[in-house]
Amino acid sequence: MPTTAVDADWWQRFDDPLLAQLVQRALAANTDVRIARARLRAARASSAQAEAALWPGVGAYGSATRSSAGGQEASSSYGLGFDASWEIDLFGGLRRGVEAADADAQASAATLAATQVSLAAEVARDYVQLRAYRLRISITQANLDNQSQTLQLAEWRAQAGLVGQLDVEQARSNREQTRAQLPALQDAASQTANALAVLLNVAPGALAPELAAAATPGIPSAAAQPLEGVPADLLRRRPDIIAAERSLAAATARIGVAEAARYPSLSLAGTLGLQGAALTALTGGGAATRFVAASVAAPIFDAGRLRQQVEIRTAEQEQALAGYEAALYGALRDVENARASLANGRTRGEALALAVQAARNAALLANFRYRSGLVDFQTVLDTERSVRTLEDSQASSQADTVIAMIQLFKALGGGWSVDPPAVSGSPP
Repeated sequence: MPTTAVDADWWQRFDDPLLAQLVQRALAANTDVRIARARLRAARASSAQAEAALWPGVGAYGSATRSSAGGQEASSSYGLGFDASWEIDLFGGLRRGVEAADADAQASAATLAATQVSLAAEVARDYVQLRAYRLRISITQANLDNQSQTLQLAEWRAQAGLVGQLDVEQARSNREQTRAQLPALQDAASQTANALAVLLNVAPGALAPELAAAATPGIPSAAAQPLEGVPADLLRRRPDIIAAERSLAAATARIGVAEAARYPSLSLAGTLGLQGAALTALTGGGAATRFVAASVAAPIFDAGRLRQQVEIRTAEQEQALAGYEAALYGALRDVENARASLANGRTRGEALALAVQAARNAALLANFRYRSGLVDFQTVLDTERSVRTLEDSQASSQADTVIAMIQLFKALGGGWSVDPPAVSGSPP
């Protein structure tokens, strides 16, 4: 059977060098990613700190005292040595603390991955949206040119006395309505470019020359098809689900830490050193000192504080479990929504493509028949408006379909790839 794997660089499937460059720059510079990386470093340091508690602590000491009393000659005393302490992990509290810290570090790593996946999807979505706005601006400009020609035709026919001034004013109104669409589209394109700049952690407007030079009108499309069924292991590798599962593991381990605190603890301490009346005695055979001690501490009465701490940790574990379940069902919802949007978008796109072609043909026929005096001018206006509306809808639908594919990549935790089944007799 085919095997599946997460496609980490899924944006490469769009075969758009500028998009790939923007995503890589965002992953390197975005503030949310930098914050997530810093949190991961802190979590890993906490994990190492928790593990260090399992080992004895060894320190060195040195001392020097000089004293006199009642006019007697002052005396000196010097000491040098080592001391050590070790808490025996009788009931596993320290080990469970290490488990909790390790799980926290793993959750932080998964959160970083989830942040990167979301960021890449956001950059791709804004980029596709920007390309869609530019395509719609291009379409609007082309329709504006056609409607200017229609206005000129109406003016010629009015000058020749073939039609009245009504046709001219209607043609002018139609053209100006189309012209009024341009500022709104240009403003939306500008705001989307600024949003991209913020994702890359650069000043708004800083990307304008680069985007203007490289992004031509047109919407990129991915050379990828969604799988017929989403493998469960892909959802299990989705970063936010991993983070929720690791948070659950950490919360469960902390219950063990709280339980262990209710039982006695055993600690060992020891000292090994030299004492002498002079510094030279410390290197020449001064008196050796040794000390070893064991201590046991056990809670007797704390008014239920430790028991309530266990209850707190148990409630936190229940919260983490509910969070894990919510993340899992949320992932399934995201995948199904994205798959449905993608399928419906493709169906809508096919219908709009046929409608646009028919509208263009109708506009050509209406214009020709108007020149011949076979139809009134309202027919020309209606067909031109239909072309403008349908072409704009087609561009928006194309963008929505690609964005649905981006959302599917994101919902799967990055993307997907399928290894072809092995052919019998072929080398491994």
